[in-house]
Amino acid sequence: MSPSIRTATRKWRSRLTITRGVVRTASKMMSVERKEGSLRKTIKATRANKDLSFENDWNYGELIEWAAQKYGPKLFLEYREQSFSFSFFNMEVNKVVRNLQRSGLSCGDGVALMMTNHPDFLKIFFATQKLGLYVVPVNAGLIGEGLSYIINHSEVKALVLDGTTLDPYLAVADQCSRLEHVWISTEEAESSLVLPHSVIDFKALTCRGENGAELELLDNHKKPDLEQPSMLLYTSGTTGLPKAVVTTYGNTGLKKIGLMANILYNKSDKIYTCLPLFHANALLMSLVSSLWVGIPLVVSKRFSASNFWREISKSGATSFNTVGGMIPILLKTPVTLYDTCHKVKRIVSAACPGDVWEEFENRYGVDIWEAYGAVDGGGAAIMNFGNGPVGSLGKPPSMLEYKLADAAGNDVGVDEPGEFMVNVADKKESQVRYFKNEKASNEKVKNGWLHSGDLMRRDRKGFLYFVGRNSDSMRRMGENVSAYEVEKQVDGHPAILESAAFGVPSEMGEEEIMICVTLVKGKDFDAKEFASYLKEKLPKYALPTFMDVLDELPKTGTHRVIKADLKKQGVSKKTIQLETRVARK
Repeated sequence: MSPSIRTATRKWRSRLTITRGVVRTASKMMSVERKEGSLRKTIKATRANKDLSFENDWNYGELIEWAAQKYGPKLFLEYREQSFSFSFFNMEVNKVVRNLQRSGLSCGDGVALMMTNHPDFLKIFFATQKLGLYVVPVNAGLIGEGLSYIINHSEVKALVLDGTTLDPYLAVADQCSRLEHVWISTEEAESSLVLPHSVIDFKALTCRGENGAELELLDNHKKPDLEQPSMLLYTSGTTGLPKAVVTTYGNTGLKKIGLMANILYNKSDKIYTCLPLFHANALLMSLVSSLWVGIPLVVSKRFSASNFWREISKSGATSFNTVGGMIPILLKTPVTLYDTCHKVKRIVSAACPGDVWEEFENRYGVDIWEAYGAVDGGGAAIMNFGNGPVGSLGKPPSMLEYKLADAAGNDVGVDEPGEFMVNVADKKESQVRYFKNEKASNEKVKNGWLHSGDLMRRDRKGFLYFVGRNSDSMRRMGENVSAYEVEKQVDGHPAILESAAFGVPSEMGEEEIMICVTLVKGKDFDAKEFASYLKEKLPKYALPTFMDVLDELPKTGTHRVIKADLKKQGVSKKTIQLETRVARK
């Protein structure tokens, strides 16, 4: 199929899908609002705020209750050999609710979940929301000070672990004196696992209690205040200590996600995710979409490039989400029969590099829909539904007031990079609050404008393109260099699997650019040839001076490179000095 025909076909499918989705979502959401008696108030609030504003948002406990009643025996969740219907999974959640309350936890207390992907994660997640607790999903890869910081900073009273996260917790247990309960899910743990007396098997929460579908809370239960936190989502902390974004019971954004979900999916879809449930992408998009639309969610343990399409094919999934560098990594795997032996027609991507966009679509026979959003983005969302140029984020919704600004806050011109800012003045639901960090909260929103920290450019037709993070840049030869742009060119080399670019101190002041890379298995790599390759791809001021070849890059569970760790190591005896350095006059 020629590129022009494929582009025209993609746009036609996009229009058809969006049209059907808008009709579907309008019907469903109006029905929900009408039953709650809040339809008129929602319409009035939306008109007054010039933005979609629901009179009564739902919390996660209410959403799963609604889904269980509406979709009942339909398949909800698949994990390896386990499967759950909507109604049965809700009953499992209710057993955990009863036992959490019997443990002494009450409305307003916090529970941290430090687990890899597993149904038990979701059982206790929803249970906390039904009981009015706040939940803290914790990166399952954290160790040492980073782990103890979150446990202590979040002020949780309970922690839930699994077999892979027990040892990292025990290493810092003496620093976490606030914890009153520590539970562990042992379903997939080694049989030789010996639990210390302070750690209780999670089965104590899931196996006791009645099997009835009705949830009967104990007498001392009270409903949470709408301003009370329901969840703390910690930022990845790739450059410093993470900040916790507060979601309250009265402002979860679940109904807005429901609107998008019913556009993206229909009742014949099946969603696959290998992304960690402690991350917003899997938890807020894949999971919540499954509940709203009433379609199955297939949860994999983790991302594996070599097994990815095999899992997709066997699961029967029709869609999945990608983040970070997953697309370039998948493209560098060997071609197999599973590349096209699957049911996926469309995927939702975040930060897909524009130069491999069409290559990915052509190889795997899928359409890419690019999405932009952030947990601390004030609810701002942008999407390219296949109706925008390849590489673009799409056009912001007409109700979203935004600007691209320079360091002084002035609007930038066409195709000039500027920070993406959103007007959230007088929009309470769009305010961002960081837990116990008033300074960061005040810096996030200034004079009514929310600062995303993301650099974008706008073309003449109004489409936006991601340029990089405001904080992820280097200063070299009098120029600001985007790490994202350097990494994009480095990753384009056939022997490079992935990379991370950052600045290191220079003898001449400013910075030198250093890259850390991993190599494609079986590919030959020559540093001199690589340096020549970069000279043809990057301007002189953006050329890396130093390079380390690593077995793997340190990452968060959401595939974001932890550059703070790489910067600490810096230039060492093993570092390669690339022949790209430009002599200064």
